Amino acid sequence: MKYLYFVWKNLGRKKVRTTLTILSILVAFILYGLLGSLKLAFTVGADIVGANRLVTINKISLILSQPESYAARIAQIEGVKDVAHANWFGAYYQDKKNQFAQFAVNPDAWFNVYSELILPEEQFKAWRQDRIGAVVGEKLAARFGWKVGDRIPLISTIHRHGGDYRWEFVIDGIFSAENKRVDTSNMLFRYDYFDEARDWGKGEIGWIVFTIDDPARAAGVAKQIDDMFTNSPAETRTSTEQAFAESFVKQFGDIGLIVSLILTAVFFTMLLVSGNTMAQSVRERIPELAVLKTIGFGDFTMLALVLAEALLIALLGALIGLGVSAVAVQGIAAAISGFLPGLAFTPAMFAQGLGYAVLFGLLAGLMPALQAMRLSIANALSRH
Repeated sequence: MKYLYFVWKNLGRKKVRTTLTILSILVAFILYGLLGSLKLAFTVGADIVGANRLVTINKISLILSQPESYAARIAQIEGVKDVAHANWFGAYYQDKKNQFAQFAVNPDAWFNVYSELILPEEQFKAWRQDRIGAVVGEKLAARFGWKVGDRIPLISTIHRHGGDYRWEFVIDGIFSAENKRVDTSNMLFRYDYFDEARDWGKGEIGWIVFTIDDPARAAGVAKQIDDMFTNSPAETRTSTEQAFAESFVKQFGDIGLIVSLILTAVFFTMLLVSGNTMAQSVRERIPELAVLKTIGFGDFTMLALVLAEALLIALLGALIGLGVSAVAVQGIAAAISGFLPGLAFTPAMFAQGLGYAVLFGLLAGLMPALQAMRLSIANALSRH
C-alpha cells in the first residue's frame, strides 16, 4: 500500500493517454455486461428446467399442432406421471408493442407439472370455476399494473372466435415462484374455453409436457412415445425439457458462441491497446527506473510497480464499465420484459468481470513489467 500514491501519480503523467486507455477498457466491459446479460436471457430457460420433464412436439416443427388425444395416450405409458399440454395464443394487450407469452392450458395438469409455480388456493379455486378466467405471473402483473378481478382484453394475431380476434379474460389469480429465475412474465388461461370458442383447430394442441418418475429413463420413454406415433398424420419428436429449451434458443443462432467470439475480439484488441500504453510508459521512464534501482528499489519491486499500474488502469475501466452496464441492463430489462424476461446483470457476472479485469491488467502489464525488472542501470543511464 505504501507505493499506491507513487503508482497513482505515475498514471497522471500523461492524463490524456491514461484517460483514453481507461475509456477503451470501459467500453469493453460495457459490452461484456450487455452481451453477457443477453446470453443469460437466452439460456436461462435451459439452465433451470426440471430434470424429470419431457416435451413432445410435432416432428416437423414446433408451430405445427398435434391431436389432443396424444396427451391421454402418453399418460398411459409406464413411468409417466403428470401430463399437461399447451397452445400458443399469440396476442397483445392494447398495443402491438405490448406482447408477452400466453398459453391455453389445463389448470390442474399444468400446475402439477410445473410444481415450482405458486398460486394461492382460493385463486386457484376461482380459476377452476371461471371459464374465461386467467392467471398471470407476478412480473407481468407488475408490468401492466394488473390485479385480481381485472377484465383484460387481448387481440390475438392467430386465433379468432366468432370471426373476432378480440378476446376477453378475467384475472382470477397472480402466480409467483420461489426461484426468481423462473419466468413469471406470462399468462395462462383455460384450454377448454379456448378450444370451444376458437374458429379453427379444435381438438389440436401445440405441445405436450410431462414428468417421469426416473430421469434416467428419459431416452427410453422418449423413443417409446415417438415410436407410438410413427406413420401417424402427426408424427412426434420427444426430448427432455432442457434439450427442448436449448434447441429453441438455437433457432436464433448459437448465442453463446456468438457472444464469446465478439468478446474475445474486443478484449484482444483492448489488450493490445493497453499493452502498448504500458510499454510506451515504461520506455519514457527508463532513466527514472534506473535511478530507482540505483537508490535501492529491487527487481521484483519494479515488476510489482509496473504491474500495479496496469492493474489499476484495468480495474478503473472495468468498475466503471460494469457499473454502467448494470444500470443499462436494468433499464432495458424493464422496457422489454415481455420479450426477454431473463435479461439481468447478476452478481456472478460482476465478480467474473472483475476477474477478467485482473487477468487483463496482468497480461497487459507483464511484458513492460519484465522489461523494467531486467533493466540494466548502466545501459539505461548510458543511453540517456
